[in-house]
Amino acid sequence: MKLDSKIFDHLRVKPDEDRLLRDSSPKCEWEGCNNPGLYPAPKGRGMEGKYHRFCLDHVREYNKGYNYFSGVPDEEVVAQQKSDQIGDRPTWFVGVNAYGKSKGRGRGARGGYGYRFETKDPFSLFGEKGPAGEAPGKVKRPLKRLERKALRQLNLEDDATKQDIKTRFKELVKRLHPDHNNGDRSSEDKLREVIQAYNYLRQAGLA
Repeated sequence: MKLDSKIFDHLRVKPDEDRLLRDSSPKCEWEGCNNPGLYPAPKGRGMEGKYHRFCLDHVREYNKGYNYFSGVPDEEVVAQQKSDQIGDRPTWFVGVNAYGKSKGRGRGARGGYGYRFETKDPFSLFGEKGPAGEAPGKVKRPLKRLERKALRQLNLEDDATKQDIKTRFKELVKRLHPDHNNGDRSSEDKLREVIQAYNYLRQAGLA
């Protein structure tokens, strides 16, 4: 057989897969390695978006010793960690951002550890008891259901003082007692309710 025959000039031998991979891929950048560099590895701080190309064994070895903050002072590392917690975005106290300043609405006065938020009620949807009608800083007195009911029997609101209760009790007794109505006893039931309500408020320490 003649090896220099013209028949052999048209023969093409398909290369193996390893050879195709080596020819189509960049070479591993690890010194002395000739394998294909199929795996990217970041180049480091200040070179974001750029990568080395390594084979599998060498990219694993490279990643073991990789440190993005290598050579960076500890203070900068701590500052970066704090910034990462909020996604590197600026922060501000609630109600004092640029939008709140420009609008000048919805901002609450700061006190203690937080803010007291105010609700605007321009259409008086909540009536006089709504948030806009309350005095700033006023704290409601916690009342039990029977205490509130007793106050209503005396036609008083939740914030009535001891003096208010006492004064209103005297007024109602004077108005409802039969001795002050020419012996008319038609208001005795109401008088009894007023006395019971007043006694209950006294026992509760509100009167």
